[in-house]
Amino acid sequence: MTEIGLFPLNLVLLPSERAPLHIFEDRYKELIGECLEADGEFGFLLAEDTGLHTVGTSAAVIEVLNRYEDGRLDVVVEGRDRFRVTQITEGHSYMSAEVQPFEDDEAAADPALVSACVESLEHLAAAAGTDAGALEVSGENVAWQIASQVDFGPELKQQLLEMRAENERLERLTEALEEATALVTTQRDIKQRAAGNGKVDHL
Repeated sequence: MTEIGLFPLNLVLLPSERAPLHIFEDRYKELIGECLEADGEFGFLLAEDTGLHTVGTSAAVIEVLNRYEDGRLDVVVEGRDRFRVTQITEGHSYMSAEVQPFEDDEAAADPALVSACVESLEHLAAAAGTDAGALEVSGENVAWQIASQVDFGPELKQQLLEMRAENERLERLTEALEEATALVTTQRDIKQRAAGNGKVDHL
């Protein structure tokens, strides 16, 4: 078991994903300060109205963008490994917990599922008018890489985080990409029709 400080937020940080954070609460200034001093990690957990999820991602500060006179910080963090909370602990101004690794049951990914997921990403990029070549996907853990590059909400990202097989993640992500492509295409068609005659047919 390992004890880490927790940073509960209404967002999900995936392994390898990077995100900017503005640190302004005293307890989190203390937590991030300790991590910077010891080159340590803290735990990202999704916080919702119904409570905290128990599966999260360890994170490290990889860049400090700004330091303010009152102690606030602008930082960039990077997701590392997944964990499951086993027990909330006390003794700090911030929340902390004992955690254990949360790993996949299956390591190998089906190449066909990888190809299908990458192709779905390219379809979405084309529909949105984005250069698909600018989206970097290579090596292993393709699902994390793709999910980190698309603006999915916390619900889907938490689903992916709690899945214990890359193939399962790839299938769910491909489905979500296809749904997003259909939505983007529909919205684009509506705008084109509206621009053409000022009217939009009922869908």
